[in-house]
This record gives sequence, structure tokens and C-alpha cells, in this order.
Amino acid sequence: MKIILVGCGKVGTALARQLSEEGHNVTIIDTNKARVEHISESYDVMGITGNGSSITTLSEAGIEEADVFIAVTGSDELNLLCCTIAKKAGGELAAIARVRNPDYSEELSYLRQQLGLSMIINPELEAAREIARLLSRPQALTVSAFAKGHAELVRFKIPKGSILHGRRVMQLDDIFHFGYLVCAVENEGHVVIPDGSTMLHEGNDITILASSREAHRIFESIGMYQNSVKSCMIIGGGKSSYYLAKQLIEQKMEVKIIESNKERCDELSTLLPEALVICGDGGDEELLKEEGIDSAEAFVPLTGLDEENILLTLFAKRVPGLKTITKINRITFNDVIDGLELGSVIYPKYITSEAIIAYVRARQNSIGSNVETLYHIFDNRVEAIEFRIGADAPVIGVPIMNLKLKDSLLIACINRGGKIIFPRGQDTIEPDDTVIIVTTHSGFGDISDILR
Repeated sequence: MKIILVGCGKVGTALARQLSEEGHNVTIIDTNKARVEHISESYDVMGITGNGSSITTLSEAGIEEADVFIAVTGSDELNLLCCTIAKKAGGELAAIARVRNPDYSEELSYLRQQLGLSMIINPELEAAREIARLLSRPQALTVSAFAKGHAELVRFKIPKGSILHGRRVMQLDDIFHFGYLVCAVENEGHVVIPDGSTMLHEGNDITILASSREAHRIFESIGMYQNSVKSCMIIGGGKSSYYLAKQLIEQKMEVKIIESNKERCDELSTLLPEALVICGDGGDEELLKEEGIDSAEAFVPLTGLDEENILLTLFAKRVPGLKTITKINRITFNDVIDGLELGSVIYPKYITSEAIIAYVRARQNSIGSNVETLYHIFDNRVEAIEFRIGADAPVIGVPIMNLKLKDSLLIACINRGGKIIFPRGQDTIEPDDTVIIVTTHSGFGDISDILR
């Protein structure tokens, strides 16, 4: 497909790379000439230096032939303006805008309908939702929701002395007395899609899919159970902190925010009267101790600096049993970050790009199936994709044991009207099911891609 991408920041760069790797014809637009040249030289994309809201620039980019238009500049208003003009100037294209301002957060559905946009995504709001999910499963490194919240993909590290150590995947039915599927295992940096003979060891990162009602039983069964946290200390008072605090307060959690800007503290106190807002330096060790970091159950640094978030997390991990979640905006140095053992790490840029990539794949393949949800796990080495099955899909009615599936791939579960099915060989996929696939392959856009 022909895709025009306006804005070449971190999200724009990630999208340009992913979309070009998936074979799309991508044109990027940005006012920063050096940035445009760098991205166009690094990836197989065409670059134009200019204003994405200018009809002249859009015409040069080929707006009339574009299938998808994406605006991810640093300005919400510019993104909306670019999409509005693109919709007028282009054909039957899909327009996607990034909108981050909390003032618009309650109006996203209205804006999308009135402006005729296909998607509006708020990365800070989505990051806050992911953090809130993690606080309900504090033992997990990541928690990804599928099947409209009916299923969860839970990733955690097997602790020392765990009953999982030395067992093969086929032997886990003795431990887990509920529906589940082991979807991926990482051992010493190598990720595999497991079969029954795969051996588990302490220190492995393991990903298990279960229904949302029973996901907590994963940890109960192996002696890692911990209640969802009841109190959280947030460092920084930006957009992400506001969205997170609002969600946690709705969940009846005690929230403390430490922010250095007095004016912003006053704003947050008005917006979030149930939260305790402290005006001070969140990087001050003595202040953190005075404000009770030793008694908090969760600690989430959401400053604008990755380095400060990392240092704060490393300091907080000295507190026994404290759940830490680190927000990182930079999308490089992943190996270094993984080596620090920060625990749960949230990348808002990936959350944004994954949602947009999922939409692009769905638009490209809208006959046999649609991509509903997409997550990358293990640093993009594994994809978990949820497909909605159409009436013409080639997998319908065929027992799974008879499907000629590609290697390194699992049919993890089937959602049939809210009922989660962990399929066996005789089970079949039917129209209107959603099916979750976990694979080390990349770029799947249609359910037929799972077949050899």
C-alpha cells in the first residue's frame, strides 16, 4: 500500500522502519531536512522536506494515490489539521492521528467521527492503561490484553527455586489446573515457540496465555501470588502521570504524585483531588524516604528523561517487594536496558506504532480476516496477533491438527463470543471467531499467512 507519514520523531521513525520492512510504499514528510535525509537513507522510504498540512507538499507526496495517511508530529492540532486536509485532497484513504492532550481525551470518539478519521491514538493514555494492568498483576513483567479483555498474555521470569524449573512444557498440567498455553520461552537471549518437550529453567522469561478470569491463578499455582497493589508513588506530573493517577484512583488505589513544578502541582491537585500531590524533586533520595517509598507497594517514575526514570527505578528496587514500572521513550540501546534488570518496562512509542501497524495490516487484508490486536514481545522478536475470521477464510472448518502450519507458530486460543478456547487437534476455527497467533515470524496480515 502507499502510505504517507507526517512527523519523523521517535514514533515516526519506528513506523517508517516497520512499514518499509513490511513492503509498503512509504513517503515521509517533516520540516527538519536533516531528519528526513537520515530516515530516507536508513530505510527504503521516500523523503520530502515540508509542511504536512500544505496541499502543495501533500500533492508532491502523491496524496491522490495514498491508501493510508498518518500524522504523528509533536502537535495534536497539526496532526488533526493534516488529516483533515489529507481527507479532502486524497481519495478513499484512511487517516490516523496521534492526539496526546488530556483536554481531548474525553472527546476522541467525537473528533474521530466528526473529522472522518479512521483512528486517533493517545500514547500516554495507552501507556497508562498498560501500567494499570501491570499493577493488577504485580508479578508479571508484561500483561497484554486480547479478545476484548477476555484473555491475557502474561510474561514473567521463572524465579530461583521455582517448581517450574526442570519441567517440560508437557508436564505443566500437573501444576496449572485451568486453561492455559505456554506461548514463548526465552533462555539466555534465545527465544523459542515451545512444544511439549521444551524444558524450563529458573531465570527463563516465559509467556503464558490464559483467560482474564484465571490469569491470577498462574502465579498462585507456582507460589508467586501477590495481591494487586493498593498504593502507588508516581514521580513526575506530566500527561502520563495524570492518565495513570486517574485510572488508579478509579480502582480505589492510594496515589501519591511528586512533581517539581509548583504550577503543575496546583493543576494536578485540582484535576485529581483524591491524589496526594507533593511539590518537590522526585530525584531527591531523602524526599523519597520522607514520603514513604519504603512503605509504598508500587513505584512508577514518569519523568521526561529516560535516564532519570532508570536511575530512580534502580534506587527503588532496593525496597523489598516493591513493584517498579519504568517508562522509556528512547527505542535504542535495548540490550543495555535489558541488562539492567529493571523489571517491567513500558515503551509508549511501541504502543503507538503497534496499534497503527495493526490497523494498516487489517486494511491491507480485509477479505479473509482482519487484524484486531498486535503486540510485539521479547524486543520485537515475537509477534502476538489477534485475527477476526471472515466468512471466506481458508482455515474455517478444518481441524487444527490438519492445518499445514508454518514452523515457529502457535494457535494460542480461539475467542468464540467471549468464550476462550485453548484449541486441541480436533477443534476448528469458525466465522466470527477471533484467533490469537503467537509466532517468531513477522508481517502477518491475514490468517492465511499462518499456512505453509
